[in-house]
Amino acid sequence: MQPAVFFDRDGIVNRSPGPGYVNHVDDFHLLPGFIECVRAATRKHIPCIIVTNQRGVGRGITPPAQLAAMHRRLADAMTREHLALLDILVCTADDVRHPNRKPNPGMLLEAATRHHLDLSRSWMIGDRETDVQTGRNAGVAVTVLVDAGTEPTNATYRAPDMKACAVLLGEKL
Repeated sequence: MQPAVFFDRDGIVNRSPGPGYVNHVDDFHLLPGFIECVRAATRKHIPCIIVTNQRGVGRGITPPAQLAAMHRRLADAMTREHLALLDILVCTADDVRHPNRKPNPGMLLEAATRHHLDLSRSWMIGDRETDVQTGRNAGVAVTVLVDAGTEPTNATYRAPDMKACAVLLGEKL
């Protein structure tokens, strides 16, 4: 069993629109530094997985075809860089009690079962404390909060942006 690096999506992989949803592929733009994060993990032979709440789909705000187009755009960007993601897991449930809805650990547990991953040696990277809690709930070894804030965090590490996160991965993985 091998470790993995789990990434939240909005605010980590792509720009977050703020409190709203990314509803259309034309609004899906990769953040500087994300590709470098995947490259850092790939150099260490550690697979990368996206785990994302997308309740806009469940609420009928984001068309499923647009979500699929966003993830195709992401896969195409990875291919252009000669990189790949092991998986993208999506929870569209609006119910906070759903086992896959972060901060519940369902998506990480599912990925661990599906891909024979060792969560106790894995990382979770996100831009919200709920992402940190997701990692902790799943029993991952390391959590990273990507933000420039000064609020207390339960994360193992804090990185001000994705470029700094890539450096952290290169040094600590």
